[in-house]
Amino acid sequence: MNPSTRSPLTWAVHLSVLLLVLLWTMPTAGLLISSLRDKDQLAVSGWWTALATSSRNAVARAPSADSQVERDGKFVISGNLLEGQGGGQISAFGFSSREPAKFKPGETAELNDGERLTVQADGGFEIVSDTKMEGSRGQRIFYTASTPPRFTIDNYIEVLSAAGIGTSFLNSLTVAIPSTVIPILIAAFAAYALAWMPFPGRAILLAVVVGLLVVPLQMSLIPLLQLYNGVGAFFGVPAKTYMGIWLAHTGFGLPLAIYLLRNYMAGLPREIMESARVDGASDFDIFVKIILPLSFPALASFAIFQFLWTWNDLLVAIVFLGAGEDSLVLTGRLVNLLGSRGGNWEILTASAFITIVVPLIVFFALQRYLVRGLLSGSVKGG
Repeated sequence: MNPSTRSPLTWAVHLSVLLLVLLWTMPTAGLLISSLRDKDQLAVSGWWTALATSSRNAVARAPSADSQVERDGKFVISGNLLEGQGGGQISAFGFSSREPAKFKPGETAELNDGERLTVQADGGFEIVSDTKMEGSRGQRIFYTASTPPRFTIDNYIEVLSAAGIGTSFLNSLTVAIPSTVIPILIAAFAAYALAWMPFPGRAILLAVVVGLLVVPLQMSLIPLLQLYNGVGAFFGVPAKTYMGIWLAHTGFGLPLAIYLLRNYMAGLPREIMESARVDGASDFDIFVKIILPLSFPALASFAIFQFLWTWNDLLVAIVFLGAGEDSLVLTGRLVNLLGSRGGNWEILTASAFITIVVPLIVFFALQRYLVRGLLSGSVKGG
């Protein structure tokens, strides 16, 4: 269709889709930019100002009188207000909280006890006195600084070098991979039975599965844990094991998996199954050789959702694995890095981006097979 002949509704749909894409990707882009920013700039400005020069008000304390040196008959204390801050420019300074920006760089401020304070634009300062200065505390200097944008990987280094990160990463993989594969295997068999195998009570069983979709996880978590502990105690199985969390995630994921796969399998052409039965194929042969290849798009879609859920989970992992150093998953480890009162929160962005790297890899890897399964299913279905 010629672009000039497109209807206003078509343009509205395209613009709406573009807007949704931007709204969907903007938080991820902001998270990535924030994770690479200097923590001081991250604390005072948003990620959208990352490329702009930022201005901030700060206060520093000059060295004490013990650091003074005698120069040309004067006693001098010197230093740099911007030392260790990656550069910048001083636009104003003062020595009182009531007038923190009274003086311009290069001007001299007369302090209360006859001393003279001079601050340069590059942050260098001098306190000069005609007599020897005394006091154990240095002079407070208020200043306004403009700092250029700074990017660093220090936040990532701090997260990746933290103790136990490697172990927690492996723990998360140990939880997420079986918790994704096991529900798919069970749900695929159950979905085929509900879609193509007539048996008494099939409609009631399907209604039960749909009803389980609305059961909150928090409501069923404690009863499930008590049931598991009771069965484990009867058979002598330890309480905090990976088997427990695999079974928990399987139970929580099965209703959605069965519902999605059953709806997809029920929509496959009936003629294929009837032809296979005429040729003498059993239900198992039909399921393995026909249904599974054609259902790969649905299997891949559920695998993406289930992996995202199990990888980012913390509640179920804490309940069934505990918070021990050897069993803590990655999300729990990153929460501990933030401190009990939210300290070190500047590494939150780097931590969040690290956690989404693996799900992104899984998504793009399965997306390729998803498209291949769609094409394969359309050819075989014809």
